[in-house]
Amino acid sequence: MAALARVVARQRAEMDRLRDQIATSAVLERAKGVIMALTGCTPDAAGEDLLQRAKAGNRTLLEECWITLGSLPPLGAATQPRVGDDMPGAPLPAVPGPSGPPSVLPSGPPSLLPSGPPSVLPSVLPGTAVPAGRDTSDLDDGFTALGRLGKALVHVATPQDLADCLLEELRADVDADAVLLFRSLPAGGLELIGHAGVDAALAGQWARVPPLSGIVALEALRAREPRWLEDFATDRTRHLLIGDPPERWLSRAWLPVPTGEEAEVCVGVLRARSGPFSSQDRQLLRAVVRLCAGWLRSFGARPEPGAAAAVAAVQPVLDSLPGSAMLLTPLRGPSGEVADYRIDAATKEAAEGAGRTGGQLLGLRILECFPSMAEEAVWHGLLRTLTTGEPFEGEPFAYQEVVDGAAELSTYALRAARLGGALVVTWVRHGSSDRQEQRLADVQRLGNLGWANWNLVTGEGSWSSQTFLVMNRDPALGPVRLADLPRLALPEDGPVLAHAVRELVRSGLQFDVPFRIRAGNQVRHLRMVAEVVTDTGNEPVEVHGFVQDLTAQRSAELALVESEQAIVTQDGVLHAERAMAARLQHALLPLPTRPVRLAGLRVEVAYLPAQSGIHVGGDWFSAIELPDGNALFVVGDVAGHGIDAVATMAQLRFTAKGMVITGSSLTGALARLNTLLLHSRDSHGTATMVLARYDPDEHCLMWAQAGHPPPLLVRGGQARYLDRPFGMLLGASSDPDFQEARCVLEPGDRVLLYTDGLVERPAEGIDHGLDRLAAAAAAHPADESGSLAPLLASVLEGERRDDVCVVDIRVPSGRE
Repeated sequence: MAALARVVARQRAEMDRLRDQIATSAVLERAKGVIMALTGCTPDAAGEDLLQRAKAGNRTLLEECWITLGSLPPLGAATQPRVGDDMPGAPLPAVPGPSGPPSVLPSGPPSLLPSGPPSVLPSVLPGTAVPAGRDTSDLDDGFTALGRLGKALVHVATPQDLADCLLEELRADVDADAVLLFRSLPAGGLELIGHAGVDAALAGQWARVPPLSGIVALEALRAREPRWLEDFATDRTRHLLIGDPPERWLSRAWLPVPTGEEAEVCVGVLRARSGPFSSQDRQLLRAVVRLCAGWLRSFGARPEPGAAAAVAAVQPVLDSLPGSAMLLTPLRGPSGEVADYRIDAATKEAAEGAGRTGGQLLGLRILECFPSMAEEAVWHGLLRTLTTGEPFEGEPFAYQEVVDGAAELSTYALRAARLGGALVVTWVRHGSSDRQEQRLADVQRLGNLGWANWNLVTGEGSWSSQTFLVMNRDPALGPVRLADLPRLALPEDGPVLAHAVRELVRSGLQFDVPFRIRAGNQVRHLRMVAEVVTDTGNEPVEVHGFVQDLTAQRSAELALVESEQAIVTQDGVLHAERAMAARLQHALLPLPTRPVRLAGLRVEVAYLPAQSGIHVGGDWFSAIELPDGNALFVVGDVAGHGIDAVATMAQLRFTAKGMVITGSSLTGALARLNTLLLHSRDSHGTATMVLARYDPDEHCLMWAQAGHPPPLLVRGGQARYLDRPFGMLLGASSDPDFQEARCVLEPGDRVLLYTDGLVERPAEGIDHGLDRLAAAAAAHPADESGSLAPLLASVLEGERRDDVCVVDIRVPSGRE
């Protein structure tokens, strides 16, 4: 299995590497293609041109590809630079290419880092190495961010992905807290196409921005220059600032992205901290938007060549059509897969849930307006139509629309046809009869039932399609005659069904009969209900009925019955085990009915079983006087419940007493008990324990513990826990270390040994339980006769989920 896991991990890593290589190669090949189209050079020459430009600009090859894709002028456009134009992405003077005519590519912005002598770039995939011409001693000054961004862009599929990617890459380098992407609209306003670091409510408020004054993104797009908002007090008086409240971001930068003749997209970088953007931050952000221009131009939401003419031809046609129809242009990600569709034309009646209709939908993404289009069957149907040209018609669906000011639920069917490289999608509304038929079909499908009719005059029958499925009959064979229906049932069920059919026809008695049929290797449980329709002479002429598949319900009922029987059996076994364990426990652990005197001490013992569950626990105690006049006190808790726990408890209890009686020290006894537990039948069993020995001559209590809560000492009305000597859980280690502690007791002292059931409660730390016990012990003086019962009553509130064992040791006062 380990070898197989390593093979799978290697294959998965190789798949990831190949995906990265394919996505990166797509960017490189597209950049080479546009160079070849503009210069007429060969593919090798175009690749060499990109390499030379990357070296000259101290950039990675992947960065150069993005800059090339974003900075190329449209075909036929002038390529001469404009005087004084410092807009990122402005064309720069042409430079000679490696072969053929001079390249019209811009040479790109100056490097953000000190340049060094150019070096040959590696021949591996672009974006995977640092050019030797860059100064790697100052990588945090922006180059690493551009390199990471260039590699990350190959996996960006949508503008929303682009916003997330930008925030991830700029968060550390320029302290960015949010990123917004706005696109200009033909009417002059803005549309939010991507956001990160902004909640959905705020994004919804700024989804559409009218062409108002004071909108910084509009100003940046019109001027084609960045806008730096670095003085919040002044900026809020001049501009309409995004934010609720606007003080959430104290400094902002808005940079237009050059994607053609005009900037269409503006990137907003919002920061929570105040203060100006450093010159290095400004240079980095200018370079970042230039890289984004390459993605937006090549893989973003720009129309394909000739799409504008197609839209112009389709829109007048849609304007003259009734109903809902749209022209959808596919938007593809870097890998070439369709990630979304853009609405490029729509009828006046086309509407989406937010209330936008007709021309208001143009330019929007289909998944933003109609998220249900992402449903698997519809999405694959549209892709199939786009690929094969075969029309698609989806299953009918319900859609709530506003008719005459009131909400109305209507049934529609979606249809799609290919038009060039786009899709024409229509929503056809079903009439009332169509809706009723569809509802009947839905009821049959959801109820797994079908209707059946028989004409008693002609002997003919008619079944719904769902009835053929339920009865496991080929529709080509047609319905069976009513008299032949019992032959479909199993032999033992056929007579009952035949009798019901005869009585139905003779006396008109409605029947409701369960029966079974065989469908391949499966037996189906069916139910049939039927009634007779009579003519004016009260003669039966038709039989109407339905048949329902109850196989799932019957299987669940049988499984439930079997489960109930198993539970009853198991419950009896558990109760018998508990009774046996309880009798065994009472025989091995007899409780004294009154306090006893040991070595001059007054000792009282309490054992309270758990109130929940049916298992007997492994809590136990010992309190005996040793041959030398000392007293031995033991409290332990074996992990687990039932017979095994009681058996282990007995083994430890008697062995511990025997070891101490025969002269073993407390720590020696714990070490031997640990060895005994490790070599017992359950080698994984564990237990906790406290061993204490009292010397009446010296009034000294010596004690050792193995993973057990410490004893509680009450003296002079104050309660405190004795410091625990070292000692680990029994059965946890083959080489444990146990230590002893000593405590001299004074007249009137009280010592409580207990198991964890006294102080532990669900959903509460044990420290709370220890504090609760100490407070209760201090409130109940030790000289009260029978004071252990009220102490336990005050500590144990509610249901006990574990056994409780307590040994109460009291040193008589001078007057006792």
